[in-house]
Amino acid sequence: MGGAKLSRGTMSISTIMPSKIVTLTTDFGLKDPYAAEMKAAILSICPNTVIVDITHDIAKFNIRMGAYMLASAVPYFSKGSIHVAVVDPSVGTRRRPILIQTRQGFFVGPDNGILVLAAEKQGIMRVHELANPRFMLPKVSNTFHGRDIFAPAAAHLLNGVKPAEFGPEIREAAKPEFARVKRRNGVLVGEVLQVDGFGNIITNINEQEVTQSHMKGAVSVELPSYKLKLKLCKAYGETKPHEPLALIGSHGFLEIALNQGSAAEKFKTKPGDAITILPT
Repeated sequence: MGGAKLSRGTMSISTIMPSKIVTLTTDFGLKDPYAAEMKAAILSICPNTVIVDITHDIAKFNIRMGAYMLASAVPYFSKGSIHVAVVDPSVGTRRRPILIQTRQGFFVGPDNGILVLAAEKQGIMRVHELANPRFMLPKVSNTFHGRDIFAPAAAHLLNGVKPAEFGPEIREAAKPEFARVKRRNGVLVGEVLQVDGFGNIITNINEQEVTQSHMKGAVSVELPSYKLKLKLCKAYGETKPHEPLALIGSHGFLEIALNQGSAAEKFKTKPGDAITILPT
C-alpha cells in the first residue's frame, strides 16, 4: 500500500463543522450485537446523534467491498457528516486507527485502505492518528476498536473536539492497490472493485479518468480471459438483450455490463481482476 495524497486547496479547515449524522459501514452483520454496541457508544457520548447504517453486510474481511460501498453512499450525505467504517482484519496489530478530514466531512476507521476511496473523492485535508485515550472508552479491547475507539471518536467530533486533539497529524493514509488507476498514453489500467447483484462488473476507473483519456463512442476492454470492443453507453437498455456494453454507473465508476444478463458470469470476472481500457 502507498499513501493517499492530501488536497492542497485554499479552503479553511475550520469551515467544515460536524453535522449530527454518523454513518456506519461494517462487516459485522446483524446477528451479533456488535453494531448495536457501536451505536450505544456513540449515543452515550452524544445522545442526539442521527445514526445511519450504510450496511453491515460487507463480506467478512473484504476491505475492497467495504471501500466501494462507502465511496458509493457518502456523496449523498450532508456536509459535515461523519463516516465510520470498520472492516478490520488487522485489529489489535500495529495498523493505526485514523481520522481523515476532507472538504466535505470526516472519516473514522482503520488505516487499511477502507476509507481512502471515499475520502479522496471529497479532497483529503488532514489525517490524524487516533491516539488520545481521553476520547476512547475507558477500557479498550484488542479486538473491538469499532466500539472502543472509532465510535467514541465520531461522537466526540460531534461534541466539538477538534481533529488535532485526537492525536498527531500523519502525512498520509494507506492507499491500497484497488484504489489506484494507472494511465499510460491514454490507456487506463485498473481492477474490478465489485460485482453487483445484477452481475455488472464495476471497476475502480471513474468518470473523470475516462473523460480525461478522451474515451467516447466505444472502448476496447481487456479482462483476464476476454478482449472486447464495447459501445460506451449512457444506459443499459441502449444495446440489445444479452449484448455487452460499457457505461458510467450511478456511482461514477466505469462498468462492464450485459443488458439483462450477468457480465461477470459471461466473462468469468471477479473482484480483484485486472482490467485495461483503451480508446478506440
